Amino acid sequence: MTGPKIIFFILAASIVVFSLASIFDRRILRAAIYLLFVLVAIAGLFYMMNFQFLAAVQLILYAGGIVVLIIFSILLTSQIDSKLQAPKWSHLLAGSVTAIGGIALSLVTFLQFAFIPSNATPLVPDMRVIGLQLLDTGEHGYALPFEVISILLLAALVGTIYIARKSRS
Repeated sequence: MTGPKIIFFILAASIVVFSLASIFDRRILRAAIYLLFVLVAIAGLFYMMNFQFLAAVQLILYAGGIVVLIIFSILLTSQIDSKLQAPKWSHLLAGSVTAIGGIALSLVTFLQFAFIPSNATPLVPDMRVIGLQLLDTGEHGYALPFEVISILLLAALVGTIYIARKSRS
């Protein structure tokens, strides 16, 4: 086994372990820290695939943005030591069915896709082209996904504040 494979398996295992820890830990601050570890490991996978820009965006936007926002929200609402209530069985069942359905859909999609090796030369990352594509609303533009991500960030902020303030009342 080569070094990159070992690093890949370490990153993949840490993603699985910390994802499960983030889901099942009832202390909200610890869950946020576990989520930070997951996002950093995902950035490591992007870096291993030679997607350095995507790894940097992953670290800056998700690990540096969302998780820090969640942690500040928890700290500002003074809920550091609070534990979330145990979920109801109906919620666990609904979550399990949804997760199994998502895994099944992913497997079906993955197995039906024909992976054909490409002979195309890899693109050289150019910051000017990336910047223009981020602001473009045309066919190869990313303005719409960029705005969707901003709505996701807002939803994460509102959800975090709601969860953190729920036990106070």
